Amino acid sequence: MKDIAKEFGISVATVSRALKDSPRISLERRQAIQQYAREHNFTPNMIAESLRNSRVKPQKLIGVIIPEFVHYYFASILTGIEEEATSQGYRLLVATSHENYEREVRICQAFYENKVCGVIVSQAKDTQKYDHFQRLIDAGVPLVFYDRICTGVNASRVVVDDYMGAFNATTHLIETGCRRIAFYGSSMTLEISKNRYNGYRDALLKHGLQPDDSLMRVCDNRADAEAITPELLQSENRPDGFFAINDDTAIGILYTAKHMGLKVPDDVSVCGFTNGYRAIACDPMLTTVEQRGKRVGEEAANILIGYVEGRIPLEKMERRIVRTRLVIRGTTR
Repeated sequence: MKDIAKEFGISVATVSRALKDSPRISLERRQAIQQYAREHNFTPNMIAESLRNSRVKPQKLIGVIIPEFVHYYFASILTGIEEEATSQGYRLLVATSHENYEREVRICQAFYENKVCGVIVSQAKDTQKYDHFQRLIDAGVPLVFYDRICTGVNASRVVVDDYMGAFNATTHLIETGCRRIAFYGSSMTLEISKNRYNGYRDALLKHGLQPDDSLMRVCDNRADAEAITPELLQSENRPDGFFAINDDTAIGILYTAKHMGLKVPDDVSVCGFTNGYRAIACDPMLTTVEQRGKRVGEEAANILIGYVEGRIPLEKMERRIVRTRLVIRGTTR
């Protein structure tokens, strides 16, 4: 805009008015400025404009932090956030933490400096200090957690029913004949891992089976699953079923079992947790727990916008749970 102003020998304010088609500028001058802007591919900076206006009205810009883009679940949550936010006139500023605490801290600071009206976040795996989240809250920036919640900060959250999802999946494995069921989960510092482990354990106990520590592994990705599963499957008293914390891990188990000459599900059953596209791209197709990520995103956006627009008092903490559904396919009997 400064370049356009210099070209025409006018002020930046006059350029701004002309580009907005203000009648305060003569039609001839407006058309000349607009034509010049088009010829030079000028596009207004919406973020800069909203920052200029932020003293008079809240900026309709929501900061969203996702741990990784590659996961179907996080992508589906982002879709839900975006669709709900857009329908209510809000825009998104999206960043990925790459599961890194320091990067997450920098993103929070950048969001604050860009004057977002609120932040929706799933914390990184290695986040164990929460000062960066608390600083946002103390500065009056509404914060909503999804999926991986932060118990060290008093903030609203949207999660799926991890406990019941794991309980129902393990129950299905037991009811279809499995007696030695391995559990592959994330670090127990994460609430989702604790909840899914508790659901797995309680299903075993309910059916008279004792949890066996030798069948527990910290493993939440395909590469690690392919690396550690052979040892279990080669053991004298090998598992006859696996419950994995996500589909990628479950597919790693499936691939390894088949590669070792075992039949799935005749020799070993496998169940995942997500129900993304990969669940139906493997052979046999994966039995899994559907997380309904899009619904999680919609709920998170609704809560945050409720804070921004005053429908929900800032001091009221929302706790919303999205129900899961077991989808039975070919990797279980």
